[in-house]
Amino acid sequence: MKRAKISVIGAGNVGATAALWAAAAELGDVVLLDIPEAGDMPKGKALDMAQAGPIMKYDARLTGTSDYADTAGSDVVIVTAGIPRKPGMSRDDLLATNAKIISAVGEQIAKTSPDAVVIVVSNPLDAMAQRMLQVTGFPKERVVGQAGVLDTARFAAFIAMELGVSVEDVTAMLLGGHGDTMVPLASCSSVGGIPVSQLIAKERLDEIVARTRTGGGEIVKLLQRGSAYYAPSAAAVQMAEAVIKDKRRLIPCAAYCESEYGVGGYYVGVPVILGDGGVRKIIELRLTDEEQAMFNNSVDAVKGLVSTMATLV
Repeated sequence: MKRAKISVIGAGNVGATAALWAAAAELGDVVLLDIPEAGDMPKGKALDMAQAGPIMKYDARLTGTSDYADTAGSDVVIVTAGIPRKPGMSRDDLLATNAKIISAVGEQIAKTSPDAVVIVVSNPLDAMAQRMLQVTGFPKERVVGQAGVLDTARFAAFIAMELGVSVEDVTAMLLGGHGDTMVPLASCSSVGGIPVSQLIAKERLDEIVARTRTGGGEIVKLLQRGSAYYAPSAAAVQMAEAVIKDKRRLIPCAAYCESEYGVGGYYVGVPVILGDGGVRKIIELRLTDEEQAMFNNSVDAVKGLVSTMATLV
């Protein structure tokens, strides 16, 4: 049986941690790539991870490199390249710099791994996924953004903290752009099958929703230098696993929506079935009037980013 190949572009905190999660899960061979200016740093990190294998009992071939030739023929490419947020910055502040980085990365992926599924993690997420689609020319199903998995994990974590229950019993759902306009859906979230609205008072639930929306910024403020990386990388690897193993997970991802939800050709967080070949189906939910209004507002924010990006690249 052919071993899967996962390449992670960007060997910073998010990328290196994603490579480690993928290796520990034994998803296949893992390549960690960074720019030549990074020197031998990706090689050092890959070697360190390989030496953790005998301790943590995982078998994975790990390669650190600055040469895209080493990523050739990847089944999945996780893109974390770009500058991270700093205190006081929004995801949108990263737009100009990261759009240029994503353009360069996308061109290389198209040359070396033309059949790959690309999972974009770089911020601002929805706009970067849109740019990746434009640059690679890949089918829309094979370019997907990691946002909803992370955001629902934050929502679920906060619900579990509030109720003092296991996170394993919490199911959450979220729509919209990856940012402060995201739409956590209390109507589609539950604990042990019980709707969360029956367990948490509306006022308190609204506070948890607000904290979820700013969850990334909360971590940036606490860290002072850099942004979250454990949860974002874990979310990307969960998506990679769904693709490699054709698990057909029903999870929220940033997917290219045309007629779906009336979006009209933009990346936005929606529930999808994720498996072999990427996004196999977009699931359309019936939203309440309030949810629909919030979703429309979030889509408008994404459209504004994409429009601005077009003037920068």
